[in-house]
Amino acid sequence: MWLATQPPFPQKDPPMYALLLAIIYIAFISLGLPDSLIGAGWPVMQRDLDVPIAFMGFVTVIIAGGTIVSSLASERLTRRWGAGLVTAVSVGMTAAAMLGFASSGSFWMLCLWAIPYGLGAGAVDAALNNYVALHFAARHMNWLHACWGLGASISPFIMSSTLSAGMPWNSAYLIVGIIQAVLTFALFASLPLWGRNRTTVPLASGDSSQADAPEPAPAHKTPHVPLMTALRIPGVPYVLTAFFAYCAFEATAILWASTYFVTDRGVEPSLAAAFAAMYVLGITVGRFLAGFVADRVGDRMLIRGGFIMAGVGVVMIALPFGGSAFALVGLVIAGLGSAPIYPAIIHSTPTNFGRENSQAIIGIQMASAYVGSTLAPPTFGFLAEVTGTWIFPLFLGVLVVLGLVMSERLARR
Repeated sequence: MWLATQPPFPQKDPPMYALLLAIIYIAFISLGLPDSLIGAGWPVMQRDLDVPIAFMGFVTVIIAGGTIVSSLASERLTRRWGAGLVTAVSVGMTAAAMLGFASSGSFWMLCLWAIPYGLGAGAVDAALNNYVALHFAARHMNWLHACWGLGASISPFIMSSTLSAGMPWNSAYLIVGIIQAVLTFALFASLPLWGRNRTTVPLASGDSSQADAPEPAPAHKTPHVPLMTALRIPGVPYVLTAFFAYCAFEATAILWASTYFVTDRGVEPSLAAAFAAMYVLGITVGRFLAGFVADRVGDRMLIRGGFIMAGVGVVMIALPFGGSAFALVGLVIAGLGSAPIYPAIIHSTPTNFGRENSQAIIGIQMASAYVGSTLAPPTFGFLAEVTGTWIFPLFLGVLVVLGLVMSERLARR
């Protein structure tokens, strides 16, 4: 086990550091807000826009394409403009996109506004994750990603509340757009705080954590790391494959769990939908809990333990005995196991590959994540059409094993 002895944290953080940390926490909540809106509102949106229900896929593909492009470009942008400015401008782009969605009266307008949405989301994701990985302790990375889950859980309630009040679906996008716009102003106002870096303290475990003494921003910028150079760094293919596998696992579980339990396990649709939501809730709660032990246990153990626990959940889903309740509990355990993997992979990047390479590699990791979460669900849908949805736990099991093997090979590099 990788254990760490850290210098004690002060009882009261410096005011400027605490203010910046609060803004970053709010930013992560805000990042999650748009992600669930289209899924929650699409049954009404497609009817009002008079398009087939499958057309939601066109919008999500455009968004995913934008996130991949901006993730790969984030290293160059962040080195030139800084994480704070890239974050502020990117959130501003998503705010404009949400307000654009709110004003859209036709499907082509949704597709048009999906472009700045995807470009803004990918850039801010990569820039903000790298900044936190460099300057904050592992517990904050877990809690911040839990805040993302909180935002993603809130947005369906915003859509539901507006529709229940007799308001059009556009109103939900207007509310989220206003929230994002307010955050944009707050981020621009906070730009002077982003240069107050925090000292990294390497741990015996090979993980990294941060002490609470601020240090001035570096006097020079490290050179740009080209994409092909980053890909040739030893261990990068391992981490990209592990990240791909995890995000493919998460997206497939979220989108197909309910269908599997209804069609193959005979679970009532309402109960299956509730437990599918419990998987996401398990990720959010698990990240809050992981934050309390992350600094002590270390990123490597969190990744390993997360994949193993997710695998146990998948085995419980697949086992034919114990009834549907046993399998449903397995889905919740899979969610709890999934919780620390994403934050820990991101947080360990500066330690694994060097601070000078972390922004480039995290940008590629974000692109790998979006590819996995975009391609895996339709791939499973195609396979299920041919063989049946009974392959759901087998599909998840392959992804868990792939992620665990690649992360272990990286740890032993």
